[in-house]
Formats: sequence, structure tokens, C-alpha cells
Amino acid sequence: MYRVLQRNLCTSTQSTISIKSISQDLYKEDNFNRLVDKFKKASDVDRFRTKNRIYEDTVRRLAAAKRFRLVRDILEHQKRYADMSKEGFSARLITLYGKTGMHRHARKMFDEMPDKNCGRTVLSLNALLAAYLHSRKFNVVERLFKDLPNELSIEPDLVSYNTVIKALCEMGSFDSALAMLKEMDQKGVNPDLITFNTLLDGLYARGSFECGEKLWGEMAGKNVVPDIRSYNARLVGLAVEKKTGEAVEFFQEMKKVGVKPDLFSFNALIKGFVNEGDLGEAKKWFGEIANSDYDPDKATFATLVPFLCEKGDLKMALEISKEIFNIRCIVDVSLLQLVVDKLVGESMISEAKEIVELGKTNKKFRYKLNLPAEE
Repeated sequence: MYRVLQRNLCTSTQSTISIKSISQDLYKEDNFNRLVDKFKKASDVDRFRTKNRIYEDTVRRLAAAKRFRLVRDILEHQKRYADMSKEGFSARLITLYGKTGMHRHARKMFDEMPDKNCGRTVLSLNALLAAYLHSRKFNVVERLFKDLPNELSIEPDLVSYNTVIKALCEMGSFDSALAMLKEMDQKGVNPDLITFNTLLDGLYARGSFECGEKLWGEMAGKNVVPDIRSYNARLVGLAVEKKTGEAVEFFQEMKKVGVKPDLFSFNALIKGFVNEGDLGEAKKWFGEIANSDYDPDKATFATLVPFLCEKGDLKMALEISKEIFNIRCIVDVSLLQLVVDKLVGESMISEAKEIVELGKTNKKFRYKLNLPAEE
């Protein structure tokens, strides 16, 4: 296949080249150095350079393996093509650098755009802001948002504001994030569902319940219809405030308006009842997951299992531990060790040994569990 790829790339009739076959060859290549070599050769094909998905998948694979030098090798190679004068192409490379956390390279590429006869508009500005957001350099996102539009005579758009609002929420700077809404209104930029959901997530989860409620009420005035993420954010807020009775009513309201609850919705209710110390209701809503289209996940187990152990319901803790293995859910080993320790403490030795053995033989992820001496 490699010889075929080289022969195809050398031909003058690029229209005969199968991008699909090139993509499949890159996907199957498990040697990263050869992968980069093939990718660079494939980049000579004009149509190949338009395939965002292939670029994203390849960079993601290299980044997951922490082969950042090879990521740089691929992306810097692109600078030799005339496409660099097209802002969309350069912005895509900036975004790819950002998704790997290579924010300095993203900034360097942004700064080099004028040298490539490439104009910089809000498109490349947003790519740079996103690069620093993905790199978790939230304070830099805020600074760039304040400085670059004036320096480059670029007017921020909705995407720009959503990006900086996300950064501010991640920093816990909710007053500044809410102030962005006022600035958007002054600039004639209408917030969308992403804007509101970003703020609702942060406000409700961090205990700013009243601010979250005020913002929830403002959505209708902006003709923004809440979706499942919006509802889940408010469910979390009610759980944090230990208002689980209201949370259940709100859960039912979701279904009435046609918003289907997801696993996050059930987890929020379970968390709320755990916060209130209500074992019966926490177990009830865990049971409701079985009547849905979902399986419990790591967050479900991390919330419920310690609570069961705390309340002394080791029978259910044991059953849920078995369920973890049945559905092949990867959890922290400390969670299962807690169950083992509690079982031994109550002289349920055979049951504890069963969990230890399941941990050894689990096909997806082996858990090294210790069987402490019986007290």
C-alpha cells in the first residue's frame, strides 16, 4: 500500500487518486514515524488538504500517544503549501495545535499569517482563542480577547464571546462572565443556547444558585429554548442546594415539555438525595436508570457506592460492585477496595473474596484489590 501511495502521489493526474484509500492506509498504520511520512506525502494532493477529518484524526492519534514532536512535524509541513494564504486553512492548523495543548505553536502560526499573505479576521481570532481554551490557559484567553480585537481591528462575534465566557467560568470569574452578556447586548451580539448553557453549568455547579435562577428566567426573554444540558444544569443546582423535592418535580416537568432525561439527569437526582442522606430515594433513582435507555456510569457508582457503605447497606454495595464488572465500567480501584474493606469488616469474607477475584479476572481492566485480614 505504501508503494501504491507513493506512485499515486507522483502521478500528474491527481484526480485519479483515491482519498479514501489514502485515508484507510493512514488509519491502519501503527508506526507513528511512517504515519507522519505518509501524511506529509499525502499532503501534496490538493484534495487531501481539504479533508479536515483526516487531519483531526491523525493529530488526535499522535497527541494521545504524546508524540507532540510528530504533531509539530505534520503541521509545520503544511506551511509549504499555497493554502496558507487562505485563512480557513491556517485557522484549521491553529485549531489543531490548540486541541493538542500546543498553544505556543498556535500563537506562532497566528503571528506568521501576514507573512503568508493571509488576512486575519474573526475566524482566525476565534481559532486562537479556542487554542488557548483547549490548552486551559484561561487567563490568556481573557487577555487576548481584550487586546487583539483593538490591535487588529477585528470585531468579536458570538463564537468569540462564547469562548471567553467559557474561559471565565472555568476560572470561577462569574461576575466577569455575566458582564460579557451586557457587553454582547451593547454590541448587538445575541447570546445563544451555548452562551446560556456555559453560564448555567458554572453558576449552578459552583453554588451560585440565585444567579443561575435569574439567568434561567432570562432565557425566554432572549427566545432561547432550554435543551437537556440546560435542564441538567438546573437539576445539579437543585441538588447542590439540597432541594431534591423540587428537583424531582423539575425532572417530571422536563418530560412533560418533551425533553428526554439522560444519565446525567438521573445522576443529578441521586447526588441530591445522597447530599440529603436519603438512602431510600437514592436507591430508588438508581433503580430508575434500569428503566431508561442507559447504563450507570463511573459518576453514578462514585456517588452511590460510598454512600451505601456509609449507611451499612453492604448487600446492595456488593450487588452494585458485581454490576460494575457486568457492564464493564471502569471505576477507581479505591471504590471497589472500599467495598472489600467494608465486607471484611463485617466478616463477609467470601463476598469480599468474590470481588477480589472478579477484579483479577476482569477482561476490560484488572483491579489489584487487597484482602485485608479479618478484624
